[in-house]
Order: sequence, then C-alpha cells, then structure tokens
Amino acid sequence: MSVLPANEPLANPRAPFYRRLPVVSHFNKSVGLQRGMLVAGLVLTGLFVLTAAFAPLLAPYGFAQLADADGNFPTQEAPGGKHLLGTTVGGYDVLSRVVWGAQTALFVIVVAVLMSIVIGVILGLVSGYLGGWLDRILVVIADAVYAFPSLLVAIVMAIVISGGQSSLIGGVLAAGTAITLVFIPQYFRVIRAETVRLKAEPFVESAKVVGASNIRIMSRHIYKNATRTLPLIFTLNASEAILTLAGLGFLGFGIEPSSAAEWGFDLNKALADTTSGIWWTGLFPGLAIVMTVVGLTLVGESINDLNDPRLRGRKAAGAKGAPGPSTAAAQAAIAADVRGL
Repeated sequence: MSVLPANEPLANPRAPFYRRLPVVSHFNKSVGLQRGMLVAGLVLTGLFVLTAAFAPLLAPYGFAQLADADGNFPTQEAPGGKHLLGTTVGGYDVLSRVVWGAQTALFVIVVAVLMSIVIGVILGLVSGYLGGWLDRILVVIADAVYAFPSLLVAIVMAIVISGGQSSLIGGVLAAGTAITLVFIPQYFRVIRAETVRLKAEPFVESAKVVGASNIRIMSRHIYKNATRTLPLIFTLNASEAILTLAGLGFLGFGIEPSSAAEWGFDLNKALADTTSGIWWTGLFPGLAIVMTVVGLTLVGESINDLNDPRLRGRKAAGAKGAPGPSTAAAQAAIAADVRGL
C-alpha cells in the first residue's frame, strides 16, 4: 500500500489542540464509508488496548495457572462452566490466555514501533539532509535488510538475542528488537524521501542564510514536516508486529508459556487438537489475532485515504452551498497569489 503525504492540512491550525490530533482530525474530515471504516477500526483497536490494560481484572485466572481451590484444571474441557472458552491440552484456561496475550502483544508493539521510529527517523533525517557517501551506504543497507523476508529476519534475531525462548521481559525485548530491525528501513525510506524534498524548499534555504546549523535545521524545520505520515505507518506496522510476533510464537521462537501468554504459541499447541474435533483451543487465539490486525489495518487505511485529497470524501449534503475541500484549497491558493501580487 502506498503512503501518500498530505497535500493540504487535515485540521484547522486555529482549532483546539484535541481537534488537531491525528485520529480526531481524520474523524472530523471523514464521511460515509471512510468514517465507517475508521470507527470500526477504532472500536476493535480500543477493545484490544483496553483488554491489554485491564488484563489482571478481566482474566479469571493467571496466564500460567493450572489449578484453583477446587483442584487442577481439566485438560481440553469444552467451553462452559468455570472455563467459558474451555481449556487447552496443558490445562490452561483459554479465556485467560487470550486476555493475557493481548498484554504481551501490546508490550511488543510499543517496544518495537518506538525503537524503530526513533532509529528510522534519525537515520532518515541525517541521510536525506547530508547526502553524499553516508546517504549511499545507508540506502544500500536499508534496501538489503528490506529485501529479506521480515519473518526470517525476526527468527534469526530472536535466535541470536535469546536463543529462541526467554522470559517475559527477555522475550518482549527479543521480539521487539527483531521486529525493530525489520521496521527501521520503512521509516528510513519514508523520512529520507521527505527530507530530500524538503531541503530544497525556500524556508530551508532561508534558515541556511541566517546561519542556522544543520542540527537545528533538521530538528526544527524539517522534522515536523517530514513526519506527517508517521501515524499511518505506526498503525500499519503495529498490525505487522502482531503478525510477526504470532509467527515467532507459532514456529517455536516466542515466549515460554510459563513466562507470558502469547497467541502464536497457543495456536501452535492447538494444531494437534484440530484433528480430534477440539476447536476452541485454536479458534479464540486466532480470532484475537484477526480482530486486532483488522482493527489496526482499518485505522491505517482510513488515515491513508484521508491524507490523500484525491481519495478524501466531500462533506455531506448539509453544506451543499459550501465549497468542498479541494475547491476551498484552490480558492485559498488563488487568494494567497493575489495578496502576493
């Protein structure tokens, strides 16, 4: 999917701060199907975040709990009774594993995406602004990493960092670092392309004339303009991070079940149950992955559509006499030219 920079602002600069936030401003500009996609994505993403935040309160048992006051949990028990979603072959409560798995996924998303944003943005700014031999070397390295399958790179990094399995903190850091290496080239390429375009703009030339340093120009003048598409890339990479984490767990390179709950690991253990007609051990972790990824993807796709004036819908018929976004922007541009003359 292509990431298109905004050609006109989504929010009025004079509007209150909360109305200029990325998701809020996009919601105010959305209509029809675009708004429906955005709302559906926000609802699914909100459920995921709330489940992760309140996992200790929502989960009836611990992620590795095998017994309660009545004794050991039965293995492969059908949904119902004390275990609303049934139990696994190891005796774990499926509902508890699904709820605690959301918390693990959120931890990995935060670690991976934040690390990749920081490193990718810094490298993209430096490479695009300075150019020269440093730019060529960084571009070659980024293209080389980007050419490899992301899951393969994550598997190699997980083995190197933690030997394939580890505790909660070690597993989150290992998975986050592995996914970070995959995501850095994406942020690097986007920020570098924007920096190369922006450094030829008149305001950058003016900053050079008044004696501003390269660091000040990159941090104060280029950074804010080059990072407008980061909310979109964040949502798309968050969904990809969940899939990569699930892939690592499914292949046996994830977090140990006694250290944390992880949806991919639970799917791996549910493979043998499907031939026996035991459907609940794999259905609910799989649904959790699908719903979370769909929610994040819908948010990302909606933001991408609303960032592109060619795809953005017009306001509804309540303002028939008012000019549409494109018309208003054209009129503003003409007025600015007239004032300049």
